[in-house]
Amino acid sequence: MRILVLGAGGQLGSEFFRLPSSETAGMEIVPAGRQQLDVSNLQAIEPFLAGIRFDVLINCTCYNRVDDAESHVSEAFTLNAQAPRRMASACKQQGARLVHVSTDYVFDGCQSRPYLETDAPSPLNVYGASKLLGENWVRHEYAEGSLIPRVASLFGVAGASGKGGNFIETILRAARETGEVRVVQDITMSPTSATDAARVILALVRAGAAPGIYHVVNSGEPTWFQFAREIVQQVGLPASVLPITAREFPGKAIRPRYSALNHQKAQRLSGPIPSWQDALLRYLRAKGYVQ
Repeated sequence: MRILVLGAGGQLGSEFFRLPSSETAGMEIVPAGRQQLDVSNLQAIEPFLAGIRFDVLINCTCYNRVDDAESHVSEAFTLNAQAPRRMASACKQQGARLVHVSTDYVFDGCQSRPYLETDAPSPLNVYGASKLLGENWVRHEYAEGSLIPRVASLFGVAGASGKGGNFIETILRAARETGEVRVVQDITMSPTSATDAARVILALVRAGAAPGIYHVVNSGEPTWFQFAREIVQQVGLPASVLPITAREFPGKAIRPRYSALNHQKAQRLSGPIPSWQDALLRYLRAKGYVQ
């Protein structure tokens, strides 16, 4: 099975190349970064894909700067909606499967239990709206051949392209420099290891998962404050982690207050998905922060 990964240099895309051989047996995973294909150039997508042989395309490209998307609407919709639509069309022509990665931000956060794949989306910000349109266009163009894994609050060794790292690195840097970290306590989500997300996505591909949406996140639903406190505790830093409200830490984009995802559908095919605490410890070990 030949798998082409778009966005191979990013936080999620790079993880497909760090997985052990036991996870990728029988798969040839081919990288394509921005130097090979800039997906903001929509006209280049279909010719590029037509020139490569692949059985599965995993699209990890994304405009993921949530606050910036509020003032860069066209760019967000180009990368997150129009580009995936063209990928779906190209995959359909070639008879290849498409795995298009989406987000928990398609939801409005008005629930109090983890979202199911069947729950109705209702995004609150431009980023979420652009990702939802991407989902819809992929399903419209190629519903019979597309998997749409939704991930959330990713943390990976490579860090987020364009964001200067990830939440864990931001917390550790602030804790070391100031000895005090203030973190939002009234937003709940699903912290997710990019390593585990890549592993589950490949497991879905290997299992021949039925087309449709799958929530691919680690177990558990902490607040950002609880996540930050666990980071500081696991590393053993002598820093205070103080709770604040989302109102005290405003951004351009409105964020859902609750966006935890239920991953039971994916887990039935992939096998057990670890907790976010376990994933965090493995990340900290991989980075050399703990033994």
